[in-house]
Amino acid sequence: MSLNNRRRNFRSRSQKNNFRRRSGPIITNNATSVTSNGNVNFKRNGSTNNLHAVEKAMQKFQQLAKDAQSNGDPVLAQNYFQHADHYLRRFNELSQKREVNEDQSQNSNNKERASTSN
Repeated sequence: MSLNNRRRNFRSRSQKNNFRRRSGPIITNNATSVTSNGNVNFKRNGSTNNLHAVEKAMQKFQQLAKDAQSNGDPVLAQNYFQHADHYLRRFNELSQKREVNEDQSQNSNNKERASTSN
């Protein structure tokens, strides 16, 4: 083994300690990767500020509620309906903000046009 190979394989101690560190939950006793609230692979990454993502989540929970209702589980259905209601409120809030921003941008564009035409 040459000297170059040894250098290439060398990592400082801090890099070695952090190499296997993960941001997810700590798994013990061969448990599956489930967060404390039961969501698997659900990341928020600003998804509550994205109108499309909020609409998609709302539709997902509405469908889950309908499925739970058809399976005869009123408690689970109510839970999903409450989640869907939350996303509906968030969707309406984001839609209203978007309309206000569009109105403001149209007003500023109209003012610019009026000032350039004079």
